[in-house]
Amino acid sequence: MKFTTKDGTEIYYKDWGKGQPIVFHHGWPLSSDDWDAQMMFFSQKGYRVIAHDRRGHGRSTQTATGNDMETYVNDAAELYDFLDLKDAIHVGHSTGGGEVIKYVAKYGKGIVAKAVLISAVTPLMLQTEANPDGVPLSVFDEIRQGTAFNRPQYFEDFTIPFYGYNREGAKTSEGIRKNWWRQGMMGSVLAHHDGIKAFSETDFTEDLKSVEIPVLVLHGEDDQIVPIDNSAKKAIKLLKNGKLITYPGFPHGMPTTEAATINADILDFVNS
Repeated sequence: MKFTTKDGTEIYYKDWGKGQPIVFHHGWPLSSDDWDAQMMFFSQKGYRVIAHDRRGHGRSTQTATGNDMETYVNDAAELYDFLDLKDAIHVGHSTGGGEVIKYVAKYGKGIVAKAVLISAVTPLMLQTEANPDGVPLSVFDEIRQGTAFNRPQYFEDFTIPFYGYNREGAKTSEGIRKNWWRQGMMGSVLAHHDGIKAFSETDFTEDLKSVEIPVLVLHGEDDQIVPIDNSAKKAIKLLKNGKLITYPGFPHGMPTTEAATINADILDFVNS
C-alpha cells in the first residue's frame, strides 16, 4: 500500500492484522523488508504490525529533497496519523532507532506506549568536541564516497561487517547478504548518500532526555557499524525510563541473524 505525504511523496507501507500496533522503522539503506522476521513473529502473536519504506528507500518515492532526519520523522508522523495509531509500540533499528526516538519526542505524547531501540545511532555517532569518542567524519566520508560512486560493490562488501561475517567462526548466509544488497539497491543513490549525514550527524540527546515512556535499548557488544560504547551505553544514561540489554558477540544486523533472541526480548518488554 502507499500513502502520499503533503509534499507529494509516496510512502510504501505494510499493515497486517489487528490488535495493539507495533510499528517498525528500518535502518540505512534498507526497507521495510528488513523486518520480515519481526513482522511474521509479532503478527502471529496477535499484534497489528506496520512498517514503511523511508522516502528514497525501497518502494517509496526517490525524492531529491527531504533526505534528512526531520523530514523522515515528519513523513512517519503523517502516515501514522493517517492510520490513526493509538497505544502503539515503536521499534527502530540503527537509523530507524533515531527516527523512533525523535518521533516519540516530537509527536508521540499520548499515542505511543513504548519504544525499542535496536543497534541505534542514538545519541550521536559523529566525533565532535563534545563527543570525542565518536566516529571520525572521515569514516562517514568514506561511506559517502563508496555509496555515491561504487554502490553495487560497496553495498555487497558492507554486509560482511554488518552481520559480523568477518569474525572467526561466523557462519555466512549468502541469502541474507543478497537480501541486504537487494533492499539497498532498490533505493535511490542520492537518498542513500544524503542519508549518511542524517544518521551520523543528528544529535538525539535532547530527544532521549525528553521521552518519558518505557524504552528498551538492545545492542550487540560486537557491533562494528554503531559501536556500543558511543551509542547504547550513552543513550541509556539519558533516558528517564530505559532498560538496556547487551549481547556478547552479536553484530549490528542482529534482528536478522539473531531474530529468535531479539524477538523474545521485545515480546517480554511489550508484555511487561
